[in-house]
Amino acid sequence: MTSPVTFTSAGGGGGGGTPSSLQRAYLELREPPADGSTAQPGAPIGRIDFQFNPKELSLSKNAKWKRDAQRNAKKSGPPEFTGSDPAKLTLEMFFDATEKMDSKVVKAVEQLFNCCVPTDASRQAKKGSPPWVIFHWGPMTGFPSYVSSVTAKYTLFTPAGTPVRAVCTVNLEEISGEQSGQNPTSGSRTARRAHIVTAGDTLQSLSYRTYGNAGLWRVIAEANGVTDPMRIPVGTRLLVPAADELPGDGDGQ
Repeated sequence: MTSPVTFTSAGGGGGGGTPSSLQRAYLELREPPADGSTAQPGAPIGRIDFQFNPKELSLSKNAKWKRDAQRNAKKSGPPEFTGSDPAKLTLEMFFDATEKMDSKVVKAVEQLFNCCVPTDASRQAKKGSPPWVIFHWGPMTGFPSYVSSVTAKYTLFTPAGTPVRAVCTVNLEEISGEQSGQNPTSGSRTARRAHIVTAGDTLQSLSYRTYGNAGLWRVIAEANGVTDPMRIPVGTRLLVPAADELPGDGDGQ
């Protein structure tokens, strides 16, 4: 089952709002974790700014269900939820260099294409992996993801053949979606949920909202390998253990 959702921005194309209220969208590039985990991204290594804000964002997520065939029955068996596929975000980036007729468009497209090849640090560590990418636009922060594909369409050229206008379609896929097997009938008793850290979040506040007990924040910290609970960057994706995974004494101390 697929659930597509499209978000439309009143400031699309970079022309809406006053200059003081205009905020440019950008893609934050993060180093992939050195240990190969998917709990949280590594250090920031750059960003790709939108020259014009997107007109719309297309988000989709699939839920996986299965039905077992029932012999000698007129109807099939009840559906069983087996997990969720990672979320996918599709967006367009428009680049234009007609004012100076320079190579700015070519360089911007090269940046996007580099999101599909391993970073220098991951190569040196012999664990080649492309950068993790997080979409930002004002208060909106996307999920840690990788660029699954980039398509660039050049639409205008200089007399010498240099592209000066391009439309790029970028497909992002969530790094760590809910995995199959995390449901009451096929392994783990309850699926863990994900939480993207926003401004003002703390492990204590997240613990209180989830379990009704701020003292259980260590459970979340241990599940995500957090060593400094006071320094969790905005945009970090945390996996929140289910209530039935809590310590037996339930006091978190």
